[in-house]
Amino acid sequence: MSSTPVPKRELSNIGPIQQLKSGRLPRRLPQLLFGLYLYGASMAMIVTSGLGMMPWDVLHSGIIKHLPLTFGTIVTITSFLVLLIWIPLKQQPGLGTVLNALLIGPSLDLTRLFLPQPEELWWNIALLVGGIILNGVASAMYIGSQFGPGPRDGLMTGMSRVTGKSIRLVRTLIEVSVVIVGWLLGGVFGIGTALYALGIGPITQFLLPAFTVELKPRPQPQAEG
Repeated sequence: MSSTPVPKRELSNIGPIQQLKSGRLPRRLPQLLFGLYLYGASMAMIVTSGLGMMPWDVLHSGIIKHLPLTFGTIVTITSFLVLLIWIPLKQQPGLGTVLNALLIGPSLDLTRLFLPQPEELWWNIALLVGGIILNGVASAMYIGSQFGPGPRDGLMTGMSRVTGKSIRLVRTLIEVSVVIVGWLLGGVFGIGTALYALGIGPITQFLLPAFTVELKPRPQPQAEG
């Protein structure tokens, strides 16, 4: 007795209007918002662990040593530069792209208010490992809601779609690359940075199918008789 294969859920590359028209909003909107909050919370856990920054923040901390700008300004400029790379990839922004920029920072700050400063190594390690795993869950949640990824995740999904390579491979290559550039510029690097760069791709790749919400198919134009 043969079983019918379950169709693979795929990420759609559609504009913001079509994202809102694609149905299942009661499932997708809460998943987007909760995923973005968890993403900021996971960043707070990693920062508080004191064992290393996330790869993109290694790059930001390296750039800031060469330009008279604040850390937040560097992050914003980098986001816009990454969005420029979306153009040749034909990656379309969406509601999630905007909310990514607006909500992750406040959720990070809010979470840090409730996180005790670790005084023992085991607590540092727990925060680091828990933050990396939670970051993978959060990434899969908000990307899988299909409202458009954030600037850096859009680079990942766009390159994956264009090259045909897996999310796991593409994200790992991107994260390792920005760490190397950031380190060469004098950025802050730690064991947590290496663990994040190597672990976040496989975690997100494993969880993404479970959180990818299948969208309502577009109506097909009827052929003229």
